[in-house]
Amino acid sequence: MGKYTNIKTSIPGPVSSNLLERRKKVVPQGISYGCSAFVNKAQGALAEDVDGNTFIDFAGAIGTINVGHSHPKVVKALKEQVENFIHTGFNVMMYESYIELAEKLTQLTPGEFPKQAAFFNSGAEAVENAVKIARKYTNRQGIVSFRHGFHGRTLMTMTMTSKVKPYKFGFGPFAPEVYKAPYPYAYRRPEGMTEEQYSQYMIQEFEHFLIADVAPETIAAVVMEPVQGEGGFIVPEKAFVQRVSELCKQYGILFVADEIQTGFGRTGKYFAIEHFDVVPDLVTVSKSMGAGVPISGVIGRAEIMSAAQPGEIGGTYAGSPLGCKAALAVLDIMESENLNQRAEIIGQKVMEKFRTLSNKFDQVDGIRGLGAMCALEIVKDKTSKTPDKEAVGRIVKEAEKRGLLLLSAGIFGNVIRILVPLTITDDQLEEGLAIIEESMEAVLIPQLIK
Repeated sequence: MGKYTNIKTSIPGPVSSNLLERRKKVVPQGISYGCSAFVNKAQGALAEDVDGNTFIDFAGAIGTINVGHSHPKVVKALKEQVENFIHTGFNVMMYESYIELAEKLTQLTPGEFPKQAAFFNSGAEAVENAVKIARKYTNRQGIVSFRHGFHGRTLMTMTMTSKVKPYKFGFGPFAPEVYKAPYPYAYRRPEGMTEEQYSQYMIQEFEHFLIADVAPETIAAVVMEPVQGEGGFIVPEKAFVQRVSELCKQYGILFVADEIQTGFGRTGKYFAIEHFDVVPDLVTVSKSMGAGVPISGVIGRAEIMSAAQPGEIGGTYAGSPLGCKAALAVLDIMESENLNQRAEIIGQKVMEKFRTLSNKFDQVDGIRGLGAMCALEIVKDKTSKTPDKEAVGRIVKEAEKRGLLLLSAGIFGNVIRILVPLTITDDQLEEGLAIIEESMEAVLIPQLIK
């Protein structure tokens, strides 16, 4: 038991165990779960389950609650909205919060040119609509995404996603005219190659891709996560991102920044693409945009966004009043609580701890991050760099037993990623990081002895 964690039962506890049995009968196994406990209430960076166990949340609902669970400003905004009206459908009877949110986001996204915004429900839906808008504007069909990238589970976004299992296996055929470009992964660069040499090599590989794999004149858009999320928090070299952007401009291809996991302060800026001094044509957003309320969006150059005719984009719940109000509260919180600056401080503390862990364990390597978007790899040893997915699974379970919600990631499943709410206190952060170390000791030290 820690200052903030309080584990009274085994995990799952008796009430959660009963709910798990009920789940098995009515919920398909294709819908996965990380923690085996069921939540009762959550506030800030803490979550309490139905058995009274308290957890520190390092998962953040997969990066959805940068402003923390149930922030008072978000709760207040939602209550006020529910009392007035819940939904009319923006395409039936409009409401001001949609306009206000569009005004704010078009000001915050990079680029000194007229912009417009359209709102939807989920991250995948935002990417789908970015593809539709790009195709309509360019009158081209080809879409380029990147190896190791993740963009969603719908037909188009699943096609754009790189990891075969569990996202694509058995779900084909896939959408046509989608091409996978090489993406830098500096930790796994060829032996003997410096990071600078590797960056130049990957730029050449992308240039070669536009000759060998697809004609650039047929490409509507290149869709890039500025930092890959599910792929393992892979941070590309600035030169690579800038060269991709330059080539897009050269060939009339739209550059789309997928900011669904990286946006809203996660990397220390409103949008991660700002770190690379690149101005995208379109930006997709979701996750922490609504503090847990489903909402997503596409923001971009006005002439591009206006290419679609009335009725060609949208949806019944797209840009719901609840989502818009929650998103406006999020932007208020980010500014009033300096969450971009807070992300930088959190990231420094996490990376410092990660370096300590890497010095302590030969299996901890590949430390990387941007702002509070931090990750490390668990490998068999630093020499071979062989991914150890099984050890990561055990570390995550050990953390859960100790009261920490933790997520894995990566194309090999061997990455531990940190998505803490940016409102977490220093004491809560330190306790959570200590649990990671204890969990690694429980898994990795016995493994070494074997």
